[in-house]
Parts: sequence; structure tokens; C-alpha cells
Amino acid sequence: MQSAMRHHMRPTARGHAPISPSRCFTTSAPRHNYAATLKNLRIGRNTRVIFQGFTGRQATANAQDSIKWGTNIVGGVVPDRQGEHLGLPVLPSVRMAMEQLKPDATGIYVPASRAAQAIEDAIEAEVPLIVAVAEHVPLHDMLRVHSMLRTQTKSRLVGPNSPGIINAAEGENCRIGFQPLGSFSPGCVGIAARSGTLSYEAVAATTRAKLGQSLCIGVGGDILPGTDLVEALQVLETDPNTKGIALIGEIGGDGEIMAAQWIKEYHDRTPAEKRKPIVAVIAGKHAPLDRVMGHAGAFWLPGEPHPNQKIAALKNAGAVLVSHPAYIGRVLKDRIKLEPAQEDKDSTPHEFDNGASFESVDDFARAASRRVPQQQHRGLHTSTRGSGLAPSRPRMSKSSVHHHQIRSLHLDRAASQSLLRDEGKAAELRFQTYPIRYLALDIDRTTRSQCLVTAVIYKGQDWRNPASFNKILLPPSAKNGVLSLNSKDSHTVITKLIEQLQIMGHESVNYRSALGRILRDLTRVFNEKEARHVSLQFAVNQKGKQAFTMQDMRIDLDDSAYRSGGRLAEVHEAYGALEARDPGARQAEKSGIVYHRLNPRDRSCNIGTLVNGAGLAMNTVDALADAGGKAANFLDTGGKANSDTVKKAIEIILQDDRVKVIFVNIFGGLTRGEMIAAGLVHAYKNINIEVPIVVRIRGTNEWEARKVIEKSRLPMYAYMHFDEAAAAAIDIAKGAMPPVQEPYLEGENEVSGLKDAIQLAAETITEEGGSGGESTAATHAEESAHVPAEEAPEAVISKETSQLPAEEVTEATDSEATSSEAIFEVTNSEESSQPPAKGATEPAEDDFSQPQDAEQETQKSQEPEKKVEGTTTAQSQGSDQVA
Repeated sequence: MQSAMRHHMRPTARGHAPISPSRCFTTSAPRHNYAATLKNLRIGRNTRVIFQGFTGRQATANAQDSIKWGTNIVGGVVPDRQGEHLGLPVLPSVRMAMEQLKPDATGIYVPASRAAQAIEDAIEAEVPLIVAVAEHVPLHDMLRVHSMLRTQTKSRLVGPNSPGIINAAEGENCRIGFQPLGSFSPGCVGIAARSGTLSYEAVAATTRAKLGQSLCIGVGGDILPGTDLVEALQVLETDPNTKGIALIGEIGGDGEIMAAQWIKEYHDRTPAEKRKPIVAVIAGKHAPLDRVMGHAGAFWLPGEPHPNQKIAALKNAGAVLVSHPAYIGRVLKDRIKLEPAQEDKDSTPHEFDNGASFESVDDFARAASRRVPQQQHRGLHTSTRGSGLAPSRPRMSKSSVHHHQIRSLHLDRAASQSLLRDEGKAAELRFQTYPIRYLALDIDRTTRSQCLVTAVIYKGQDWRNPASFNKILLPPSAKNGVLSLNSKDSHTVITKLIEQLQIMGHESVNYRSALGRILRDLTRVFNEKEARHVSLQFAVNQKGKQAFTMQDMRIDLDDSAYRSGGRLAEVHEAYGALEARDPGARQAEKSGIVYHRLNPRDRSCNIGTLVNGAGLAMNTVDALADAGGKAANFLDTGGKANSDTVKKAIEIILQDDRVKVIFVNIFGGLTRGEMIAAGLVHAYKNINIEVPIVVRIRGTNEWEARKVIEKSRLPMYAYMHFDEAAAAAIDIAKGAMPPVQEPYLEGENEVSGLKDAIQLAAETITEEGGSGGESTAATHAEESAHVPAEEAPEAVISKETSQLPAEEVTEATDSEATSSEAIFEVTNSEESSQPPAKGATEPAEDDFSQPQDAEQETQKSQEPEKKVEGTTTAQSQGSDQVA
């Protein structure tokens, strides 16, 4: 929604310095080929890394963990400071660091208010790879950054709003970001993800499947990421350590449609025996279309594909779709082992919600663009191509505003009209009735620049059909957007608008002039107010002198411009009060929580959800629906949730009287599991909670979290597996009694772990001896024979193992008797990198960490008087521990 020009050009405004002339951002001759920098994403053990903002608390903790893991960090940058930190040099500028330290990459660990400037400094110094992890970077600042990137061929950007990039392949250890290191293991699965928490789930799943990871690229959830999904796929295709790929997308934009087109082309040009299998997850199937779902880029606009359409396109392209990232490891493991002749050949057409059915991505592209695929552009007709260069803005001082983000300020028709009238830009607009012409100023996420979107809407279903919309990219002369079009290009754009909007009327009315004035006024609002989307719905007036009559309009302002950039406070404070919000949403915002109530009139939506991370929160809602439940809300606690955040989230969820059970689903990266658990206990002691809470906490400090919950003896029910937790929540919501808790005794967790380890050792010995192994394999083969291979992509959460796809039945059956096995111990000791005991059975669906491994537990049972060395409580490494 942050519909934007290539750059927002505005005169001096209150609290702003005058616009300064452009500066040179690179010494390289511009060749306008940013794609040439893709090779810079291939990081490894020899990659020399610096940190910008090196001495900050989070950067320091992150650097310490990354260095310990093997990342070659050679120093850092702090403006106007020089010296040493962590025994490494600190220099006052990126330019000086580039000259003296010769880095291959930089990690930017500065607040969002200064992130764009830090990226500019790195581009100017020609650092090959720039990784920006901050979220809430103002959209118009990023438009300026991308106008710089298009002029050079030296620097590649990952982020912002990204967990970063990491290479976990054997001997290549290099992390630039804040990924939870304890979940990673050396291996062969590459990951391209828009969601951080979903990528962590995928990492854990591939670790459990003993596949491990190679190159993992956190594309991030921003509207304008420096690297998109298709570019990440291109790198993973040629990465020598990658044998399979996990693709994680979500609502918003049409990058997944372009990824589907790329996958089809990849399959067409690659022999079957050399193809890398691709498994995908798309979050947001049940997200409301009029909300921003946590991530800055997780929103839907007219003309964009719905998540179900993205799923259909990816399936038809040959990707395997699963409903939850926990299934990625087992599905990839099966396909990486398959011979070419055994690969799936599923060509069944998949239907969209609106009833459209397509046999292939080509058909989808034709329907979405009304043209052949080679000419289509992300499902929308591209009338004019070209890239423009934008001037820079002056450096912004650090904002003194510390409010929490809401990701957007959405103004409805009345508020939008009020803003236009206040600005004196509504002379041509009158509210009446049909017919509907649609004109919007939006952002094209492929070219990372402004575009115009048009449509003529004949019926309500047309709003969700991408084929109803056309896209116009501005020509190269529009360096500052519509207002900078020269006379010739302006005439061309207006002519295309008249044609596409089918504007025909009375000869006495100058429709061209009127349309030009409307476009000019809306563009000024867009630029001056740092909007991310401005759209009109209007009719052509066939009588009288008034050219157009308005039916509706929408303006979405970039909240980050105010919250992070400290700009336009008067606009956001004045019009923010007019924004329609869900009950509890404003209260949540004050605590850094993103909350949306779902289907408020549907009483069957009775499962409250509390999740960390926007992608995981969306996927939790989707997965509950796939399993037969209905979520009452979307709630993202944010990446730095603490016990007070959890308490506030519970209070907000319980304001909805439909809620019969609360499902807490946490994957700890930056978020620490025991802190979430403590927050739940704190909430129970301070709030009148009358509903059960089902808890699944994985990742950082997960075992400490489970111990806190079990010791509390409160009606909270902890599970390790997502499907078990989801099934329990759904059963309770439907009226089933909560499970009976067993008494907890001090040390019970350790005793339970010891019993599990002894049982695991006994089963391992039995397997190595051959007893029972053949019958088990035969049973699995018999079960698999009755499940078609085509069912694998339809993996959904289920209470019964028999309902799982073929590749899940075998592993799930194995895991029933050994649900406490571990294939990866998350510790800070050297033992954490050791492989499982030889002959160990396949791990359970979600088990990748245990307090102690099998051999240590067995030894402890045999020699109770001896202390086991090198064993620590399960704990993820990394900057996630610094909240």
C-alpha cells in the first residue's frame, strides 16, 4: 500500500531541511544492471564481514555469536569513532573501512531512522553485499535507495525487515543477520523466505530430517526488498551445496507468481535428473484483505493475486505445496532421494476462489495479463517500461519519536476526502454512483518504483481478478514520478489512461485536462504525505460540465515515515483518529503488538492465537483452518516480546467473548521461550483467565519454557509438535475436556528425559540387531502403497497419522514410539555439533532439541554418581538471546 513515486519530491516542509542536490553514489560507470550483483549473495567462510553500528548492544552480541560460529568478521564502523571493539578495528566511515579492511559484506545494525542513510553509505563505498535487518524503514527512503541501486553494479542489498543471510553448508559458516544458530546444521537445503519465523521453522524441519541447510536468504517482509524471491531462486539454482529448495511466501505483491513462472522455466530447461526439488509454503490464505498483516509488505491490493492464486500457480509450475513448514524437511528428504522416474507428474488444474481454473502457469499468466507470458509483468499488463533515476534527500537526523509501528495509516472515503479538501486538491471530485473506473498510484515490486494501476469494474468479483487490472510503469524521463514527466511522456501516459479507463463522454468536456489535474493532485498528496497507496473510484459524467463524479477513494500513509522518520506528525496524529480499527487494535499498538479480529460476526471463530512473527501468525491461522478450526484473531507479538507483552496480548485476546481457548505458538529467534512462558504464568496470576491455554514453544530456550509451564500447575497444556497442539486447541474449542495433567515433581523433567533416552538406546540396539526392523519396513511399505504420491503436496495438520501424505506416514509412525528423540541438541557446548548416535530412529515431527543426548543419558543411568561433562540445558545460540 505504500504506493510511491520513484522518489517523493516535495518542497521544504515544517521540520524538514530543503531538498539538496543529488550526490554521486558510486564511482562505477552506471550500466543500469543491478542484476549483475546477484553473485555477491554467495557468501561463505572466506567472506570478510563488517558491522555498521558495531558497538551497539545487539550488534555486539550478534558479532560474538557469529564469530564463535565461524563468521569472518574483520571489524566495524561507528561514525566519528575509531579504536577497537571485541579485539577488532573500529573505523569512522564505511569508505575508510572499505579501504583498510576490504570487506565483502556489511551487516547494518542501526535503528530504522538511520538505516537508509547507512545503506547509502555502503552503496557509496561500493561494499559488495549489504544486509539490512531493521524493520519500519520509511518507504520513501527505500524508494530513494533503490533509485541509487539501479545506477550501479557493485552493491547488492538484502532486506530491510529481514533476518539476513546465512550459509550453513559444511565448512562455509557465515552468518550476516540474527538467525537462531542453534536450529541450523550443515547440509543441502537452500531457503528463500519472506518470513523470518517461518524460515526458522523450515530450518528446524530440515535439521530434524537430517538434511541440514546450505544457503538461506531472508528476502524479508518489506514492500521493497533489495533481493526478491526470484533473485534468491536464481542464486540457489547454481549454488553447488544446495540439493533442494524451500520457498516461503505470503500475502502481498505478486513475487510468488513470478517465482512460479521462474520455476516452470527452470523445469523446462533442466533435465529431470538434475532438477532441485522445490517445496513451498504460502502464508495468509485467511488474512483479511483490508489489513496489513504485521510485515510492511504483507497486504493485498486490487490487481494483486490472492494467496490461493499464488498456491495454484506454484503447484502448476511443479513446486510441492505444504500447509506448514514443519513438513518441509520430510517432503524434501523424500524428493531428494527419488529417482527421476519416481517424481511427481501432477498436472491437475487447481482452482482459484473466484472459480477460475488454469492448466498451467502460462494460462494463469495469460489470464492475469491478457497477454502471452513473455509479455506479462507480474500478472498485470505493463504499458510502459523504463527505469528512472531519483535524486537523494538530505540526511535525516535521528528521530525522537518512539511510538510503536502500526505498519500503515488507512483512511477511508470520508477521511481521505477530508485530507484532500484540507489540502485544496478536491476540485474535480464529487460523490455519486456508478459506473466504476479505478485509478491508483501504487508500487511495482519488481522494478521497485512507482506505477499506475487502472481498471474498469463491472461486478464485485472483478476486484479479486488480476485480469481486470492494467499496470503502467512510468518512462525513464519520470525521475521524480508523475510530476516530472516531460510534455511528450505526459501526453502518452494520459492517452493510455483514457484508453484503459474507457473514458468517452460529452464533446464539450475536456476529459484529458481533467484527468491530468486529478492525477497531479493525487500525486502531490502521495509525495508530500509519503503515502504508499492512493486510489480513486469514479464515473464519467455524461452530462454537464463536470468531467468525473467520485464514488470512493482510499489513501494509505506510510506509518514508518512518522514513527521511524519523525516526519509528518501533524498528518498522522490528525487523521489517525479517523482510521477504522478493530476493537483492541489501538491498545495492542501501544505495546508493539499487531492485532486483527477475524470474522467478528462468526461465533464459530473461537480460537484465540498468540504468535511471534507475522509470517508464523498468518500460517497458524491458515493451519488451524486446514485442521478444522477457526481462529478468532491474528496476533503478532513482535520479535522482542517479553512477559509484559504476553500479558497484554492475553488481555486483548480475552476482550473477544467468542474465545474458548488460546493457542500460543512461538518459535524463538529473538524471542526467548522461557520469557514467553513466564509471561503466560504472570498473566494467569494477574488476569481472570477462564479459558485453557494450549502452548507450543520451540527454538530459543524451549526446554526452560516447558519447565516453567509444567511447574506452574495452571490450566496450560504444553506440546512439542504443532499438529498435536493444534488438534488439542481445536478439540477444546469444540467442547472437549482439556487433557488431564500429570503431577509435576521437582526433577521430573530430568527423570522423564532419562527414561526417554534409555528407551531410545534400547530401540537403537534392537534396530542394529535387526530384530523387528524388517517387519517395520514392510509395514511402512504396505501403508505407503495405499497412499498416492500425489497427496504429498497436500500435507495438512491432522490428529491421525493415517491422514498424512505417504512420505509423512512412515516418519510419523516411527516417531510414535520415540517422540522424545533428538537429532540436534541445541547447546553452547561442542557436543551440540555432534551427529546423532548411529542407528538412531527417525525423529518425531518437531523434536530437534533435547536436554541431553542419548549416549550421555545412558551413561548417566549407568554411573549416577558421575557428573556428565559438556552438557547444558538446551539453549539456542545467537543474538536471539538479546531481546
